[in-house]
Amino acid sequence: MQEYHIHNLDCPDCASKLERDLNKLDCVKKAQINFSTSKLFLDTSDFEKVKAFIKQNEPHLSLSFKEATEKPLSFTPLIMTIIVFLGAILILHLDPSPFIEKAMFFVLALVYLISGKDVILGAFRGLRKGQFFDENALMLIATIAAFCVGAYEESVSIMVFYSAGEFLQKLAISRSKKSLKALVDVAPNLAYLKKGDALVSVAPEDLKVNDIVVVKVGEKVPVDGVVIKGESLLDERALSGESMPVNVSERSKVLGGSLNLKAVLEIKVEKMYRDSSIAKVVDLVQQATNEKSETEKFITKFSRYYTPSVLFIALMIAILPPLFSMGSFDEWIYRGLVALMVSCPCALVISVPLGYFGGVGAASRKGILMKGVHVLEVLTQAKSIAFDKTGTLTKGVFKVMDIVPQNGHSKEEVLHYASCSQLLSTHPIALSIQKACEEMLKGDKHQHDIKNYEEVSGMGVKAQCNTDLIIAGNEKMLDQFNIAHSPSPENGTIVHVAFNQTYVGYIVISDEIKDDAIECLRDLKEQGIENFCILSGDRKSATESIAQTLGCEYYASLLPEEKTSVFKTFKERYKAPAIFVGDGINDAPTLASADVGIGMGKGSELSKQSADIVITNDSLSSLVKVLAIAKKTKSIIWQNILFALGIKAVFIVLGLMGVASLWEAVFGDVGVTLLALANSMRAMRA
Repeated sequence: MQEYHIHNLDCPDCASKLERDLNKLDCVKKAQINFSTSKLFLDTSDFEKVKAFIKQNEPHLSLSFKEATEKPLSFTPLIMTIIVFLGAILILHLDPSPFIEKAMFFVLALVYLISGKDVILGAFRGLRKGQFFDENALMLIATIAAFCVGAYEESVSIMVFYSAGEFLQKLAISRSKKSLKALVDVAPNLAYLKKGDALVSVAPEDLKVNDIVVVKVGEKVPVDGVVIKGESLLDERALSGESMPVNVSERSKVLGGSLNLKAVLEIKVEKMYRDSSIAKVVDLVQQATNEKSETEKFITKFSRYYTPSVLFIALMIAILPPLFSMGSFDEWIYRGLVALMVSCPCALVISVPLGYFGGVGAASRKGILMKGVHVLEVLTQAKSIAFDKTGTLTKGVFKVMDIVPQNGHSKEEVLHYASCSQLLSTHPIALSIQKACEEMLKGDKHQHDIKNYEEVSGMGVKAQCNTDLIIAGNEKMLDQFNIAHSPSPENGTIVHVAFNQTYVGYIVISDEIKDDAIECLRDLKEQGIENFCILSGDRKSATESIAQTLGCEYYASLLPEEKTSVFKTFKERYKAPAIFVGDGINDAPTLASADVGIGMGKGSELSKQSADIVITNDSLSSLVKVLAIAKKTKSIIWQNILFALGIKAVFIVLGLMGVASLWEAVFGDVGVTLLALANSMRAMRA
């Protein structure tokens, strides 16, 4: 699906109509418009036909692959029009002579045409396409009808102030889009590539692995890499949401998008731009806004019926009462026009997606990345949460506590074999074994040829080291390969080691619960989560200890498929959406099957790909933050829906009673949209 930028798209209802029209074209498989980012995602076999269709039906719109600089909106024409209009009204009231009345009539007609140019042209375009319920067509009909019943001044004033409101709405939308754009505009746009003694400025997309880049103070790290020269402080808040700068020096890993605060750094590129952390952050935020929540889908469908319904009500108000001798046609047509003024669903169509986009943006600033706005909606309904244990509730910083050799082998041999099998693994347990090996066997450098390396999810690893087969894992791993072994102690995590089918001993490893785990579960209860569970592949004793500390139910010694099955049972027991939080390869199936899967940032790539939400800063407190953001976003969106529908309903009733004038009804349309838009932007500060 190709991505295009749409220029001059400033009407949310028009965007919805254009999306529907494009999807009706034979050459289009799928078209999706993201009004918040002014982007069109298009899957078509004939782009030129699509382009011609847009030019014919929406000539003011244009498409391009690159984002163009939008022209600033000018207040001058609007202010001049209002001054001329008010001057004409003042002169007309000061000197209502026939000559002045005729002169001012022509002036007001000119003001009407100038201020209503976009409305009139838009109405004719809509009528030509058979869109009789188009907002512009209805506004044109309303002002002409007002003119016909003798409300000349009000007819012109409606057009002037409606156009003024539309201008302010465009201005507000433009500023909102700029604020939203700033959320994803965190990627660096320039890199300094070192070639010999010279520095060449290139786009980050052009960098290759092993290139050397220089990052000056105040500039952003272009891609993920490792520091080879220099020492500095980096601001990683765009990636992790943490405001505390991070110290980096030689051999420190750095992430693309980090801001260099202190000194010049030379960095060796380790990932292409498309695979770097900052590119993934930007992609996730943009993808999230392309998804539609159930509320958005409902509002989009509702808006298609809302305008015809209000028009029908306005017609009934204008026609039925005079037929029953309840007043003149002029009087009731005027009242019907008041109802007609609130027929546009813009306040609903624009405020709902912008509210969700604001929620996604607020989360991203706190290091919480979402893959769709629908996740925000599901989070507010969740009542249960299940956690993986290792690396999620615990620090995942393991330490070798004991080595117990068997069958005549030494501690050094057990550790040596275990370390050799774990050389290619990035699991926290593997890293702890490698670290212990470096500390205990300082002179033993691994120069082995690792072949046929395999991670058996939820059990352990198997590796051929030179010509020897080494197996390291839990009891299930040894049982699978029919290796006899000693019973394990009750405390700690146990890694059994076998060398060429012979059991050589086991290693005892311990882990610590995260500092914020207890507080996190307490805060989650306050956010409405009622049921907690730990699902772990670790032994019962290790899992039970953590569960008792946190006050959770638990299931231990689970294989990946068992973990998914147990989670499904856990979710069905409480008959409400459930959240799963994990970080390992063995968590990926459960993350994918959960109503909301949350992957911790330092976990495996597979777990991040399977998750609906990725927490980049690895902090459990972010779970509380994302639930709070989801609830505030939902609250703001429903405030907008109820406020917009409530005000419009009030004006329909006031119009029916003859209390409201056309002047006031304009506020019921444009004013409500502006207020709803302003309220939506509060979600960005959630």
